[in-house]
Amino acid sequence: MALIHPFKAVRPTPDKAALVASRSYEAYAQPELQSELRYNPLSFLHVLDPGFTFKEPPAGTERFQQVYNRYQEFLAKSIFQKEDNACFYLYQIAKEDRKTLSFFCTCSLDDYQNDVIKKHEDTLQHRKAVLANYMYTTGFSAEPVLITYPDHKDIDRIFQAEISRAPEYDFTTAERARHTLWKIAKPEIIEKLTAAFASIPALYIADGHHRSASSLLTAQKIKAENPSHTGNEAYNFFMACLIPESQITIRGVNRMVKDLKGYSKNDFLTQLNTQFHVEKKDQGIYPLPQKHCFSMYLDGAWYTLHLRRDRYTFTDALSALDPQILYKTLLEPLLGISDLRNDQRLAYACGSSHHTDMKARIDQGEFAVGFNIAPITTEEIKSIANAGLVMPPKSTYIEPKLLSGLTIYELYDWETLKLASSRYK
Repeated sequence: MALIHPFKAVRPTPDKAALVASRSYEAYAQPELQSELRYNPLSFLHVLDPGFTFKEPPAGTERFQQVYNRYQEFLAKSIFQKEDNACFYLYQIAKEDRKTLSFFCTCSLDDYQNDVIKKHEDTLQHRKAVLANYMYTTGFSAEPVLITYPDHKDIDRIFQAEISRAPEYDFTTAERARHTLWKIAKPEIIEKLTAAFASIPALYIADGHHRSASSLLTAQKIKAENPSHTGNEAYNFFMACLIPESQITIRGVNRMVKDLKGYSKNDFLTQLNTQFHVEKKDQGIYPLPQKHCFSMYLDGAWYTLHLRRDRYTFTDALSALDPQILYKTLLEPLLGISDLRNDQRLAYACGSSHHTDMKARIDQGEFAVGFNIAPITTEEIKSIANAGLVMPPKSTYIEPKLLSGLTIYELYDWETLKLASSRYK
């Protein structure tokens, strides 16, 4: 059973929400980032990038301490406010003809450890350590872990009733996306939702494997320093955004390789023919990738690569996954790429225009060849997670992408825990 909990969010005052909320820090190109920092003093980016005002921006733990300081400044200036009581939050993103309605809560790290909250992606120890140091030093989490759950009629009925009320926030961003947030504060509704989610046997992480893993490392560190630990402290939970499976969008992620490992174009195509039926597309038509069929761009032309099923055997859910098939039949044996995370010859790209971007980068000579993969399905993610398997890196690009700074989860109170807060003064 999945246990969810309300929490006392720190969030922008309603009149400032539209100015505070930002996209993920990594989503900004440098010119746009600098413009936002220069002209919007209320942007949450000022918390995430406290070095903007310094000639020599701090790094590492020193930078995280500056994030903490800037966060405290936002609180002191009443840009942020903290709820008096624990609540749930509904969050709707509407763009063009698509709406997604998701649910902010906290989830138990015990459920995460006990595989009630299931994973499908491996994590890097170094990145986990950095994120854990960040959360330990700043004392908060501003980006929830995106988690899916099976569509549930009782939960949906409660949500539809709640969004008929006036929202806390309702604004539209420059990307023409409308963001609306409702607070669920009534104890009886909180109890109904908690009971409804408790009937769901498992939840699945869609995006945020490193954030959830880092939350566990952070909790273990704080627990070791807290002689009064009970298991009910905020650091024993992590902020999550739960979304029904029908409302999540999974896009494919392409792969681009800098060279053909010494093969000529013709020799490379000949080698490919062993595992694939290779078909060149006429007039430069971009072929949509399909299950077990990839599109490839090489030397100004598009090709389709149809997997020869008599040359490849499906043994489990992972072996039938297209990113794994491409890795095992092409990237590793032909192009010599065994480390999908760290090989500098390999790059990834995603988004709605990723195939045109890939074509442009290959035409410009930055890469030699590129491959597009059809999006995997929610059922494939669940099959991988249920089997305890791990997908190759960058197997999915998950939407919706949430704004940062709308709800913040505080992990602890330094004074209550009697930890060394003097370094932040």
